[in-house]
Amino acid sequence: MRAGRNFLGGYAVLYLAFLYLPVLMLPLFSFNDSPYAAFPIHHLTWRWYAQLWDDAAAKYALLHSLAVAAPAALISTVAGTLAAYALVRKRGLAAGPVAFLSVAPLLIPGVILGIALLIGARVIGLAPSLPVVLAGHVVLCMPLSLIIMRGHFRAISLSVEEAALDLGASPLGMFLRIVLPLSLPSLLSCLILSFTSSMDEFVVSFFLVGTRQTLPLFIWDHLRFPLLLPRMMALGSLLLLGSTVLAVVGDRLTLRRAPHD
Repeated sequence: MRAGRNFLGGYAVLYLAFLYLPVLMLPLFSFNDSPYAAFPIHHLTWRWYAQLWDDAAAKYALLHSLAVAAPAALISTVAGTLAAYALVRKRGLAAGPVAFLSVAPLLIPGVILGIALLIGARVIGLAPSLPVVLAGHVVLCMPLSLIIMRGHFRAISLSVEEAALDLGASPLGMFLRIVLPLSLPSLLSCLILSFTSSMDEFVVSFFLVGTRQTLPLFIWDHLRFPLLLPRMMALGSLLLLGSTVLAVVGDRLTLRRAPHD
């Protein structure tokens, strides 16, 4: 028994090291005085972060990413929530196929999805631009919200909604005053997950973006220049920090969700 626990403990340590040691190299080398990512590290410096702060192109890329991620998260959460509620409460013969088609974008390779969205935009006369990127990110993020909210709505007892209707609430009033307040932690989780997914999305953005770059495309474009690598590692470290904070907040909100019987 003790040998089994030691084996599982050692496996867990190796598993976590395999996942996170390469990631931890990023912030470590972002403080390296040398422009090359190599050991040994002789001096620590903030100058790559200072150069990043003075980089106007990086700031514009950040603003473009925020301009896409914020509305994409909001639209995806609203649309995914409404679709999830309809699928859970209005069961029918079409519920299964509709549910599968709703999450299908998660199963399609990003390259194929990006090409398909680009062709679709061209067919309706839209040129690659940030609004088109926003539409593509909604296609990607909405299934995530739908999956989260379907699980949440299944955990809410139908008797709660029936009681509200019996007491004279309209279906819309019941949804707004009963269902949504109970769903607030899950809704915030959807917003955070959709926002971080949109901020990090590269493949679909690559096909749909026009002349204004988002942050992932900005980083990819500058990786071609070795002397700019430390600045990109500094930017990646800041993105990693922001994503970690949002992930922790989302995890805490998820833990607060509980079935309502």
